Amino acid sequence: MQLQRYLNHSPIDVVFKQSKDDFVVNEVPLYEFSGEGEHLVLKLRKKDLATWDAIEILANYLKCSPREFGYAGLKDKNAMTIQHISLHRKFEDQLKDFTHDNIKILETTYHNNKIKIGHLKGNSFFIRLKRVGLVEKQKIEEAMGKIAIYGMPNYFGFQRFGIDGENYKKGKAIVEGTLKERNRNLKQMFINAYQSYLFNSWLSRRIEISKLIEAFEPKEIFQKLNLPLEEIKRAKKQPHPFKIITGDLLSHYPFGKIFIIDDLEVESQKFFEKDRVPTGLLCGKRVKKSEGFALEIEKEFDVQMQEDGARRFAFIFPENLESNYKEDKNHMELSFYLPKGSYATELIAEILHKELS
Repeated sequence: MQLQRYLNHSPIDVVFKQSKDDFVVNEVPLYEFSGEGEHLVLKLRKKDLATWDAIEILANYLKCSPREFGYAGLKDKNAMTIQHISLHRKFEDQLKDFTHDNIKILETTYHNNKIKIGHLKGNSFFIRLKRVGLVEKQKIEEAMGKIAIYGMPNYFGFQRFGIDGENYKKGKAIVEGTLKERNRNLKQMFINAYQSYLFNSWLSRRIEISKLIEAFEPKEIFQKLNLPLEEIKRAKKQPHPFKIITGDLLSHYPFGKIFIIDDLEVESQKFFEKDRVPTGLLCGKRVKKSEGFALEIEKEFDVQMQEDGARRFAFIFPENLESNYKEDKNHMELSFYLPKGSYATELIAEILHKELS
């Protein structure tokens, strides 16, 4: 699907390719490891391997089940990635002679418990763009400057939707009862892809509405948007290009409770100050829904299903954004930090105004 981009520049024609040389991910743990306990924590550097590929290689070497391993998040295959995985310290001696062309154990420590999914703060990224001329350099720097101020839409990246980008269609068919999938893990993956597709569709629609509010006078668009004139006028005054509206559910940022908007003017200022963000629906059971005008938009993307639902940040705020231009090679190197669950490829897609795959 073609997603709305909130920045208004034209597409930037440079080369971006996910590879171990041009895409480096460094996991930032949620907490410091204790240095003691029955679990051995490995800091791994891997290249051209998905997290599960690396775990399988280690499990085969140790002659143990992959279930022995704990990890905080799945990392890209087409990249150089540094992440932590854990296993029982009884395997420590066996690992001393481990070597592999694509896996290096950088360091080890101990911890009191197994690493589990979600036990990470976020990831730091290094990305190299190629064939970047001086005009493209300037456009990229301007886009990064705006992202530093306003943040970026928290779209799910293409990785979420499978090699052909169509896993969500299988998820939709499973939810509608027209497809049966016996493999529990595959079924979960397809349904999650469908939830992500609906979230992306909602977020794209909200960005489209925000851009209309920014670009036109309230009287020109209030009938088209099905929002009252006063609501549009209030939204137009907001300092952030993503407009929050009555009934939105907000969350304190980078973590905290979800709450309904009380004072639109106050909350929109706090959103601009990166203190809180609007949230979107990952549809399912046991999830809080928005209210009022926000609910009218959300309803279009809300599907009944047996999975548990959740709320997801609509926007996130990348940190430590830096760029380095190598004029002799026409390369541009970008580095930044993103919170967990966010996609570096979506930051690149926002800068370049291209759908990546």
